[in-house]
Amino acid sequence: MVCFRLAPVPGSGLLLLCLVLGAVSSYALELNLTDSENATCLYAKWQMNFTIRYETTDKHNKTVTISDLGAAKYNGSSCGDDQNGPKIAVQFGSGFSWIVNFTEEETSSYSIDSISFSYNTNDSTAFPDAKEKGVFTVSDRVAIRVPLNDIFRCNSLLTLGKNDVVQHYWDVHVQAFVQNGTVSTKEFLCDKDKTLTTVVPIVPTTVPSPTTTPSPKEKPEVGSYSVVNSNGTCLLATMGLQLNITHDKVASVININPNTTNFTGSCHPQTALLRLSSSSIKYLDFVFAVTLTVPVDSCDALINWKLFFTQKNENRFYLKEVNVSMYLVNGSVFSIANNNLSYWDAPLGSSYMCNKEQTVSVSGAFQINTFDLRVQPFNVMEGKYSTAEECSADSDLNFLIPVAVGVALGFLIIVVFISYMIGRRKSRTGYQSV
Repeated sequence: MVCFRLAPVPGSGLLLLCLVLGAVSSYALELNLTDSENATCLYAKWQMNFTIRYETTDKHNKTVTISDLGAAKYNGSSCGDDQNGPKIAVQFGSGFSWIVNFTEEETSSYSIDSISFSYNTNDSTAFPDAKEKGVFTVSDRVAIRVPLNDIFRCNSLLTLGKNDVVQHYWDVHVQAFVQNGTVSTKEFLCDKDKTLTTVVPIVPTTVPSPTTTPSPKEKPEVGSYSVVNSNGTCLLATMGLQLNITHDKVASVININPNTTNFTGSCHPQTALLRLSSSSIKYLDFVFAVTLTVPVDSCDALINWKLFFTQKNENRFYLKEVNVSMYLVNGSVFSIANNNLSYWDAPLGSSYMCNKEQTVSVSGAFQINTFDLRVQPFNVMEGKYSTAEECSADSDLNFLIPVAVGVALGFLIIVVFISYMIGRRKSRTGYQSV
């Protein structure tokens, strides 16, 4: 007998997001296979997504990220027999399938042997303009050896790349060949998790030097990022990113290379997430939120003139949160989170654009410089940007604002002065002698 279940489990990396926003969730796949005696024989819990590049009908390359696995099935998963080893098989979406095979070794260990992923470009939702139609499969040899009675754990981001597909895995817990129906509590860590748990802090033996100033860095390359859900493209972002980090009084500037950066995310009615990752960046999260217009009574608005003039007549979006965790050159991990930001504000249904350099100040130790920025995290239609609201720095008329205010004030002073003189003259006329 084979039993399986799909349980929503908030991902550790997004726990703070879930608590704060309540809508941006990361879901884990959880599989519990039992044998004929109803004893667990294979257990696995993990998170994954896939980035696929394909050629469009107009001969351009396009990239989509498959992260919505909510309707996953496990048909074909098995505990294995005398001829075949255990296998996890997952099906989701329209024509997506993922299989991992396990092999028992002779030396009291087993191997996570191979992983294969198949996708179907006939799926018009995920691949609306694919030039080549059909089912494509990529297979990767993993060969990770695990002691027979240990559970393999890897909370760090694991990446497999082959042909036009990049696979991402994190928060992985798996044990094949479960002994006596009981999942082991003894963990076998992946190499990345071992690095994180064995980093020895460097104790300075001399007087700390003052913070160093990094040399100016060239303008970063502009990258295009997107998030796709069951309804198609739901988030678009184009930007050059430059990270400014201060750690142990040493400042550094890092340009993000979009050619080696993976991206994924999720879209919800009130929140949206864009996550970037690479070999050195565990995750760089941009979380967007919607601010809803609250109706204001006209009398209250007239009494409170400031509220009257600042009340927005439409729903808007903005960058609410940035989270980052990355590996530094010395092997340590740098992590910062701020969920109380207010950047990139624009009306809902439009995009936000700023070609000039902007700085997102996440904390005193971490800032992000953006270049040639354009972002639309909500209401994307047909995979294209909507009309953009430009930042004030891009506006050519920006300098006219103080001039117009000065002219208006001067005109008002003149009107008041003339009115005063006319009133004074009339008052004198009434006292003249006959």
